[in-house]
Amino acid sequence: MNRENVVTEALDLLDEVGLDTVSTRRLAKRLGVEQPSLYWYFGTKKDLLAAMAEVAMAPHAKAPLPEPGDDWRAWFLDNTRSFRRTLLMRRDGARLHAGSTPTADLDRIGRKMDFLVASGVPEQHARMAMLAASRFTVGSVLEEQAEAQYGDSAELPAGVPVIDHESAFEAGLALIVDGLARHVEA
Repeated sequence: MNRENVVTEALDLLDEVGLDTVSTRRLAKRLGVEQPSLYWYFGTKKDLLAAMAEVAMAPHAKAPLPEPGDDWRAWFLDNTRSFRRTLLMRRDGARLHAGSTPTADLDRIGRKMDFLVASGVPEQHARMAMLAASRFTVGSVLEEQAEAQYGDSAELPAGVPVIDHESAFEAGLALIVDGLARHVEA
């Protein structure tokens, strides 16, 4: 058993039972160890959840960084879509990620910000757009995953429209990019 194995098993447990049911007791049983042995790798459950969130976000963290000359709009859209896809890869991915601090990704975030600023986006607007897109994406995925877990459109009362989550996400993302474009310096 090692730290990586513990996180992998914890993520598999998450996918099977959901975030509300993940516990160090269940994880220890799954690993065939006593619960206190997990504290060798993670001091608290919060530390374990942070490690799980970091590993779960690895596909997005490996996405290509923008290059000078890239179109900032196309990059911003692709980056946010990558974030959404990654959150959707895990059961309760949005809940696992929400509130986590991307400490391992700070350099990449800085490079993304530098790219936007170099593309003519004022720094404050770039920062707010990245934050807004992140929170919008987490919220969108949270709603999508909750609907998938707790009921489908067949259970909706008459007259309540069925939401196409991808179309709704794309519409909201377009509004963020269009709003940001109004502040770009030529």
